[in-house]
Amino acid sequence: MRDIALALPGMEEGTSYGTPSFRVRKKFIARMKEDGETLVVKVDPEAREVLTRAEPETFFFTDHYAGYPEYLLVRLANVKRDVLARLLEEGWRSAASSQQLGARAGKTPSARK
Repeated sequence: MRDIALALPGMEEGTSYGTPSFRVRKKFIARMKEDGETLVVKVDPEAREVLTRAEPETFFFTDHYAGYPEYLLVRLANVKRDVLARLLEEGWRSAASSQQLGARAGKTPSARK
């Protein structure tokens, strides 16, 4: 999860509530929950609705997050890497600058060598 997050331009690692967290342009994208097994990630509220209905064993929210539809809880042991990467990138895209978005768009397999 950390490697996926930090591969996004401008993503910075810090802490939130004593756990690792990730931000871009000082805007929250994701953080580990205190249990070390669950990730809180910023998502589109419609995506949260779809994911929690489709895969409740992987995606959920607690009473605490019921009033915050932009946050989704993810059981890391259950989520596929590519799905997690998409979720983190979507959260990042919601806060990234146009320059950061351009840097990501220009990233090609040959550019990574």
